[in-house]
Amino acid sequence: MSPTAGALLVVGDVVTDVVARHRTPLAPATDTAATIRTLPGGAGANAACWAARSGRGEVRLLGRVGTDAAAWHERALLRAGVRPLLVPDPHAATATVIALVDASAERTFLTDSGAALRLSPEDWSAALLDGVGRLHLSGYLFFAAPSRETAVRALRDARDAGVPVSVDPASAGFLAELGVDRFLASVDGAEILLPNADEARTLTGLGEPEAAAAALSRLFPLVVVTLGAAGALVAEDGAVTTRVAAPPVRPVDSTGAGDAFTGAFLAARLAGADPAKAAEAGCRAGAEAVTEVGGRPPDRPPDRPPDQPPHRPPVV
Repeated sequence: MSPTAGALLVVGDVVTDVVARHRTPLAPATDTAATIRTLPGGAGANAACWAARSGRGEVRLLGRVGTDAAAWHERALLRAGVRPLLVPDPHAATATVIALVDASAERTFLTDSGAALRLSPEDWSAALLDGVGRLHLSGYLFFAAPSRETAVRALRDARDAGVPVSVDPASAGFLAELGVDRFLASVDGAEILLPNADEARTLTGLGEPEAAAAALSRLFPLVVVTLGAAGALVAEDGAVTTRVAAPPVRPVDSTGAGDAFTGAFLAARLAGADPAKAAEAGCRAGAEAVTEVGGRPPDRPPDRPPDQPPHRPPVV
């Protein structure tokens, strides 16, 4: 695919993250000291921001937010170089996630999906694919009926338009609750599946990530399984073709590391990189993400090719 193949359209969740970093174990029924920050987040929104950070093309984000925080999220996305296509919801608050991050940088989420999973078919139009080279769907959309119908419709329209589609399964817990067969049927036709190791195990019932990646690549043309600090696996045609190492870093917060991988991977693919090179870009972004608090790139200019001007999103 050429670097001029079009924009990346992400359809997914926009979330207000409350990140609580605690150095000692949680103390039940009393206080635990923590450093707490409120930040913009969401798997879909985070991936869009990391994709935009590459500076290689336009990135758009369709998501549903509550009127309570719509302006704040829109400003954050614009600052990150993403063109926001936000649908305000007058009846539900913006999705909120409380991320409990322990001393090892591992995180546990408490999730209130709010407006995010109320994205409805009326919020979608095939016209949104105009000028789009790739469509990415956050897996969280598949865990509620209205947003699942919207995601399935977007996938169908993209296939009809010849636009390749990627899906991040998003949550092993929610996958198990929804049902593997139901999820796989909903994402049938996607070109790329981007699970982490736990999601790959849940989707296949296989314990080893390599075996799970290989099995999934019999269902999807390209499967990339992220392994955290161990890097990522690329699988095609029923076999693992590449193992990519992650740069060694000292983690602070693992929130959003997979989203960073996804965004950088998709930006690289859109720019013409092969799967292995795209996975290397994803691993670099994921390694950088765990050194920052929250799931978004730091507020500083990305490293761009010297011959490419900064991307400036259109005014909306």
